[in-house]
Amino acid sequence: MAFLVGGCVRDLLLGIDPKDFDVATDALPEEVKRLFRNCRLVGRRFRLAHVFFGREIIEVATFRATSAPSQGEEPLADADPEDGEAPELDDAPVDADDDEPILDADPPPARIARSGAESMEDVSDDRHVDAHGRILRDNVYGTIEEDVWRRDFTANALYYNIADFSIWDYVDGMRDIESRTLRLIGDPETRFREDPVRLLRAARFEAKLGFRLDPATAKPIPALRELLGAVPPARLFDETLKLFLTGHGAKSFEVLRRRGLLASLLPTVNAYYTTHPESVVEKLLVQGLVNTDARVVSDKPVTPTFLFALLLYGPIAQHIEAAPPARWHELATILDACDRATREAQARIAIPKRFSLGVREMFALQPRLEHPRGRRALRVLEHPRFRAAYDLLLLRAQYGLAPEAMAQWWTRLQEVSVEERGRMADALSQEGGPPAAPARGRRRRRPRRRRPGPSTHA
Repeated sequence: MAFLVGGCVRDLLLGIDPKDFDVATDALPEEVKRLFRNCRLVGRRFRLAHVFFGREIIEVATFRATSAPSQGEEPLADADPEDGEAPELDDAPVDADDDEPILDADPPPARIARSGAESMEDVSDDRHVDAHGRILRDNVYGTIEEDVWRRDFTANALYYNIADFSIWDYVDGMRDIESRTLRLIGDPETRFREDPVRLLRAARFEAKLGFRLDPATAKPIPALRELLGAVPPARLFDETLKLFLTGHGAKSFEVLRRRGLLASLLPTVNAYYTTHPESVVEKLLVQGLVNTDARVVSDKPVTPTFLFALLLYGPIAQHIEAAPPARWHELATILDACDRATREAQARIAIPKRFSLGVREMFALQPRLEHPRGRRALRVLEHPRFRAAYDLLLLRAQYGLAPEAMAQWWTRLQEVSVEERGRMADALSQEGGPPAAPARGRRRRRPRRRRPGPSTHA
């Protein structure tokens, strides 16, 4: 027996084109692997089967006991997000080398308890919970009647039976979808404590679907938001990408701030916008998220590097402005500010090095874009971070944080031929811009210093 389940069923009922399809079944992961040669087993807290069809992945989960973690609630090395919201990234996908470990060690092989039958092995030590009630590992299989109660929201707990085209609804999920209500299954405080990431998932679905958060579900959020501090940073990184790089980033930012969750996810970012309300930098961030959302809708690639450059713009600017004004445009000052802002963010979120280094490069290129030096400017076009840095320059110029004329010059430079680019660079120097540096490889001869003759001292 197998069902389509979760976000794909919800989206079909809402008239949204699902990005992928998840399957729930009574078959064990090992049985799925034997059935499909193009399958591999993944997951630490709970074993999942990934069936590959070209570049597509069908995630297959065995029915789980009531308290087992929800499908997609942990970052898997090569897995797509739970409800099909995986963005296309410019950078390489996140791999295991970049993530913090989810557990201290991999769990033992799954111990099985299903349909009330005698388990194959003892399961008494297979469920691990921390002091706050957060489930760390739960490799206990169950029935469909048990499986539905460990899912998070009623709208995500519908099972579509492909055998007779029926929808199995145990928790009034259809009613909540019709009323556009986001409601947790079970006692909200208990469910949030089991997995605090559900706090962020509530904000994400509120932003993505435009649902109204059920008052009982929303009530414990302010008191429990600090539980996010105990969540592994790698999981928070994954959830941050789902919040901001899946087509509803601007709305997610608004919901996170309104629910008080931004302070727990990115404390320094929230602190900056609390002390600088409705600032130009906040307008830049929101517009950048709007632009990113438009790229996702148009099926254009997006990158975590640009996202974190936007999110950390305020803290980076604050660190730069803490230095003497004469040093604001120095490369060392800019890079030090980027490093400090990134370290502060990494207290909660595990930002892989390839993305944090990308943020440094984007900000380091800003002085070179604002003050191009003749034909040396042409080499900037070949920099791997040029496009992202150029997009940031356009945003800064839009809000008066960079010269508008320079933004237009770089836009024109990319549109013309190679010969015209050379003429534009030469004209820039002749019109009073910084003089072009000597070509690399040719050494400028220093003037000879002559010793004064005896008559000089006469």
